[in-house]
Amino acid sequence: MTIQLATETDITIEQRGTIAVVAITKHGVALARQLQQTDPHADLYYMSKFEQGDEAELHIQLFEGSVRRLLPTLFKHYQGIVLVISLGAVVRMIAPLLKDKKTDPGVVVIDDKGAFVISVLSGHLGGANALTREIAAALKATPVITTASDVQQTIPVDIFGQSFGWTWESAEKLTPVSAAVVNEERIAVIQESGERHWWPHDRPLPEHIKLYHSPQEVLSLAEPPDATLIITHRHLSKEERTLLDNGILYRPKVIVLGIGCNKGTTSDEIEATIHETLDELNFSIKSVKAVCTIDLKKDEVGLRAVVQKHAWDFHYYTPEALNEVEIEEPSQTVYKFTGAYGVSEPACRLYCRNEGPNEGHNRSLALVKKKKGNMTLSVGVLSFA
Repeated sequence: MTIQLATETDITIEQRGTIAVVAITKHGVALARQLQQTDPHADLYYMSKFEQGDEAELHIQLFEGSVRRLLPTLFKHYQGIVLVISLGAVVRMIAPLLKDKKTDPGVVVIDDKGAFVISVLSGHLGGANALTREIAAALKATPVITTASDVQQTIPVDIFGQSFGWTWESAEKLTPVSAAVVNEERIAVIQESGERHWWPHDRPLPEHIKLYHSPQEVLSLAEPPDATLIITHRHLSKEERTLLDNGILYRPKVIVLGIGCNKGTTSDEIEATIHETLDELNFSIKSVKAVCTIDLKKDEVGLRAVVQKHAWDFHYYTPEALNEVEIEEPSQTVYKFTGAYGVSEPACRLYCRNEGPNEGHNRSLALVKKKKGNMTLSVGVLSFA
């Protein structure tokens, strides 16, 4: 990706990676080059007066003039920016560029001797804290992270479950709920589905954080919690949603869709049937993890378009593999055209058993099979021990 920068020298920049490393001093350049060796996908930028002759070969990009002119473009195009520049100077330069913690890139600062690596901006959502730890380990430096949830080793509300693919439905209460967690107020974690081993520390949960299996357990408490974290693939009832007055709703990736369709079935029809069916089941489409089908449909345009739109996993199986699965509704008609006695049902069961978290589990489906229009749909929910 080539980016044209509006600078006095009209610099053309080639973006190759997701992280930009910038240096403006002799020692900073040495550190930046060292970092590029540990992460060859990082894009390295430094002032042309430090040119060493191998920049083209190493895909290092040179610039002249103030680094301040470079930063607006880097902010727009990189997920993370590493600056070997003094912290005070960085704060002054990036201040006009800040928009929102959900969109700003992670910014990390390294001192000129490489003694400290400091997470400056977007520590959680922008990934600056994780990047800080990685760089500090590579340089054998001291990581400096000041995010309260990291320092206290408690739940990081804004990225809770992120490593599993969980997403939150609304960012509205992120700040007050985060404050409640780090201030050790009464916290209820209600988990109905999703990965269970989300607590990363080698000590028990803090006393102020309690686990529950359903919203009803919390609604029946004599003394309500100060904040709630709800992890479920279900749509909440009106009463249950009162727990979100100071709470966050997380969507774990647990729903598996088995799909069979006629040739030429449009993406609009496929998506409409998925939405309708999940609403009937009271499930959130945000919790869909995978779509599975027969290999004859692996290149079906409408089906692939829906999968790509939502960035779902896509699995397909041979007729022989599907026929090894015991199903409730085998069809001679389907066998005549595909060589399999079913598509949506056995594909869904096969994924849940073999690709899911607990091999051999998930034997029952939330929906065995629904026929509508040009397609059939089966729905499974992954369970976690």
